[in-house]
Amino acid sequence: MKFTLKLKHFALTLSLFFIATASAQTNSKFKVVLDAGHGDHDFGATYHGFVEKNINLAIVLKLGKILESDPNVQVIYTRNNDTFVDLVERANIANRANANFFVSVHCNANKNNDAFGSETFVMGLSKSASSLAIAKKENSVITLEDNYKKKYSGYDPNSPESLISATIAQEEYLDQSIELASTIQDGLQNKLNRKSRGVAQAPFMVLHKAFMPRVLVETGFISNLDEGSYLNSEEGQQNIAKTIADAVFRMKVEYFGGTMPVIDIKRYEKPIIKDSTPKVNIQIKDTSKEIKLPVEVKKIDTNKPVFKIQLKASTSKIETKPENFNGLDKISFVLEKDYYKYMYGETNDYVVAKMQLLEAKTKGYDSAFIVAFKNGIKISLNEALKK
Repeated sequence: MKFTLKLKHFALTLSLFFIATASAQTNSKFKVVLDAGHGDHDFGATYHGFVEKNINLAIVLKLGKILESDPNVQVIYTRNNDTFVDLVERANIANRANANFFVSVHCNANKNNDAFGSETFVMGLSKSASSLAIAKKENSVITLEDNYKKKYSGYDPNSPESLISATIAQEEYLDQSIELASTIQDGLQNKLNRKSRGVAQAPFMVLHKAFMPRVLVETGFISNLDEGSYLNSEEGQQNIAKTIADAVFRMKVEYFGGTMPVIDIKRYEKPIIKDSTPKVNIQIKDTSKEIKLPVEVKKIDTNKPVFKIQLKASTSKIETKPENFNGLDKISFVLEKDYYKYMYGETNDYVVAKMQLLEAKTKGYDSAFIVAFKNGIKISLNEALKK
């Protein structure tokens, strides 16, 4: 069924991003902290002559320039040149700025040089060995910092799971972080035509002390010669920056108002080759044992929070029949800022919603996430779960 989304009130904005309260009262700008991973003696990954720290910085500077074209946006850089910044200081910069978003930009790498594709991480624990390995690799740079044992007392860089307490404390930002991450990945896949490896959770040190919606974008694999060449090129960096900027602007317009700029993103036209490595955030699955949920017979109470699974967003209207959504039925959509957002399922039970999310992922919707409504108005998961 078609769902008509009502205009969001400012109170909803406050509930979604309470960190914006002070800035709203003083009419200050929308603040985005951009973090170029690594720097100076910390080169990050290096393959085929490609140096991660340089690519990260080039993308971030281009991204910042695009965002700054909006006079209502203020960009704060954790680094804007080839310097080394402690991981905890990167988060502190964002906290001191009372930032609305924190976006950390990195490049991925793998001993299997065939691996390719982008993925965006949000803070959280993961049972995926690949996700934990990526977090461990990125977190290992703390050993390059002065007095790191004292500074990160209680944290074991060989055990990312030791960040569990911080993860639980920051659960309130998770739904906004997932939405931003999903919007970035949708853009990289559907607008830029790059392979998306989806949205995943992992305990990244650079994210765990930032108190706002925050994501870490692995823009691609520089260990893959073709993808590394694209990431190292002016065209590739510019279009990746445009795609991330487009996602940030969409989130800003959706929750804080303003107008959506027109961003010309040049699609990557090279044919996509087969990737021999599994996606890091999805376990290899036996499709003969796909999850089949029982049909929920309970009547939906719209006066209570209603949970749905957002599958994707598109500028085109798609007929809501199962064959258009990998066999999923009960598809609804909302029209937001020229985008049709398609959702699966409808339940008042959050546990059922989590099962439906798992089902959607087994159907190939790697970037799917849970959204909540009440009386036809979109609300945050935090607000819904408090009801």
